[in-house]
Amino acid sequence: MPPAACEPGEGASWGGPTRVLGWSDPGRTTPWGGPTRVGPPQDAPSPGSHAAGGTPAAPDARPSRTRSLLPDLAPWRESADFRRLWLSGLITHFGSSLTFVALPVQMKVLTGSAVAVGAIGAVELVPLIVFGLYGGALADALDKRKLIVRTEAGQGLLCAALLVNALTPTPAVWPLYAVAAFSSALVAVQRPALDSLVPRIVAHEHLPAAASLNSLRWSVGGVAGPALAGVVVAYAGLGWAYGVDLATFVVSVVLVLGLGPSPASHEAAKPSLRSIAEGARYAWSRKELLGTYAIDLAAMFFAMPLAVLPFLADELDAEWSLGLMYAALPAGALLATLTSGWTSRVHRHGRMVALAAACWGLAMVAAGAVHDVGLVLLFLVLAGSFDMVSGIFRGAMWNQTIPDELRGRLAGIELLSYSVGPQLGQVRAGGMAAWTSVRTSIWAGGVLCVGAVGLLGLCLPGLMRYDVRTNEHAVRMRSVRSSTAAARPHA
Repeated sequence: MPPAACEPGEGASWGGPTRVLGWSDPGRTTPWGGPTRVGPPQDAPSPGSHAAGGTPAAPDARPSRTRSLLPDLAPWRESADFRRLWLSGLITHFGSSLTFVALPVQMKVLTGSAVAVGAIGAVELVPLIVFGLYGGALADALDKRKLIVRTEAGQGLLCAALLVNALTPTPAVWPLYAVAAFSSALVAVQRPALDSLVPRIVAHEHLPAAASLNSLRWSVGGVAGPALAGVVVAYAGLGWAYGVDLATFVVSVVLVLGLGPSPASHEAAKPSLRSIAEGARYAWSRKELLGTYAIDLAAMFFAMPLAVLPFLADELDAEWSLGLMYAALPAGALLATLTSGWTSRVHRHGRMVALAAACWGLAMVAAGAVHDVGLVLLFLVLAGSFDMVSGIFRGAMWNQTIPDELRGRLAGIELLSYSVGPQLGQVRAGGMAAWTSVRTSIWAGGVLCVGAVGLLGLCLPGLMRYDVRTNEHAVRMRSVRSSTAAARPHA
């Protein structure tokens, strides 16, 4: 299916097994994710660290400048289940990137309408909202491994439906919308399970590093997949794109079948409206978390350009560049991830979320204003970098402060924050392009994004004050995970 833009566990964000048309963590994507969104590639401060108020580390314990820029491989070395998820995400994200390009291209060919392409986001929206909240409750109450396997198999069947439709003599439009809607529902159920599984299979101090590795995998697939997709769709046909994606689902299911069981915690509530409301009340009580949701929604709604990229390539008389345009955003995310070691020295995560989101909007202003395809690609790369930086700090705030018994339900709310924005953004981009022009849709959306983020920053002092060293929730979770890790050898 079309890949989600964010990473699980952290969320920028096109996801690992999870896929849905759009740029959701980080994940957006991803995670997995996405536009996942993701956390910074450094260990969380332990209770005895300088960041937590303890004694600073000895000077000779500091990593070299070069090493401090590179992702931390500790989660990969220490967790077999993390390696399985990582490999599954790499393989399947590559395949889903092909579909991510092929589906809007097929819609454009069948309808010739920017509104029709943007409407894909609209049909995905309701399933995301309905099943996202319920999927979070399921993730807390059921075995996460079983949820992941079953929803992944369902996504494979939907991809097979796209393949069958593409191979018919006269492909229909309605299956594209139907598959997008059903895929969105499966993503909404699967993604909270993925997000809440990562903190169980990775040590607390390695969660930001795991998120960074997830975003690296997402970015590599996001660059290679769309770039190749443009060639495959143009010269081999849509059927090949869907066929390769289907094959990657088979591999993904085999890999996730090898994951260890992950049953519900003893404190978890059964899935119900009451349990969903409990998660919503907790989210409402955390104003700094609400701030991350609001800023991401605004940035994606106003400045997500994916729906109009096929038309922008035509307007620039550079149809060959479409795959590169889709690859430019994840290429920027990859650049940000590979040089993300500096994020370990930033403690005021909320300010970085807002600043990077505003820079994302400015990059879109420039991408819509220039007339040279090379400059358009450059500014899209910059936009992807800023979006990943915003996702890094969003994911860090989420993963390091939310209790395990609420992680699934909060992951469902996070899914809405980083998925609903891109889906609505597609509708906005397509509608504004039809009303004005493709270029105006892009640069005006960037202007609106910058204004909205600035206003939200003024209205959200809790987000702007957030400091991982002193925030009560971050301190509490460090203590809980430290106690759990200390007790594990004696269990």
